[in-house]
Amino acid sequence: MAVLVRVMMIIIGYILACLAASLVLTLGTLAPEWDDLSQLSMSPALQSIALWSVVAVGATVIFALAVLPALLLIALAEGFALRSVVVYGALGGVLALVMSYGLDFAGYVGAPGSDFVRERQVLAASGIAGGLVYWLFAGRKAGKWK
Repeated sequence: MAVLVRVMMIIIGYILACLAASLVLTLGTLAPEWDDLSQLSMSPALQSIALWSVVAVGATVIFALAVLPALLLIALAEGFALRSVVVYGALGGVLALVMSYGLDFAGYVGAPGSDFVRERQVLAASGIAGGLVYWLFAGRKAGKWK
């Protein structure tokens, strides 16, 4: 029974982590254009519906693309009973960068202050946010079922 509850917590934690990563990615991407978006002739309610729609679509895409690598990392963390918040935050950031740039993500260079560097920072921040949210809901008790 404990294993079944643990599996449910892993699934819920992963879904919430995808939502958090999508929210950080959406807000980080839209932040430079926030003033332009607020000048649109849309009501605030319609703007919030549009924002949450983008977050939902982004969470679905993140869920679908990262499910296999994330499950591999989750299985390793459960097997070794890794419970550190730092581990989950770092693995989330690295996973986001690897999923977006491939294994050679450190080889891509951009001029400091360019959009490319900012894009990399936003991707890493979204992965870190996802890892921290996963730790909050499921990673704190990794391996306790053993």
